[in-house]
Amino acid sequence: MSRTSAPPSSPATCPPTSARYRSEHQRDVVNRLKRIEGQVRALIEMVEAGRPCEDVAQQMSAARKAMDKAFFRMMACSVMESVAVADDQTLREVERSTRILEKYA
Repeated sequence: MSRTSAPPSSPATCPPTSARYRSEHQRDVVNRLKRIEGQVRALIEMVEAGRPCEDVAQQMSAARKAMDKAFFRMMACSVMESVAVADDQTLREVERSTRILEKYA
């Protein structure tokens, strides 16, 4: 199983209350979770095949990081919905902050 990163998610630039934003966001999170599901299945196969612990640990780390990113993506949606009534400048700052969290958290 190769360590690949998820494709870059589109920044939360759509109006946070729009149905389109929610639908795109939900699809993104579901796709991330499906990739994680595949990583976990591959991990099980690695353990059952007796692969070296370091190889398994590396892939576990990748799956854990992917889960963290899915979590932060989901939380970004929650934050964007919370500031839906904010002015444009505040909204841009929140979007910027959520992108930083998703990228580096």
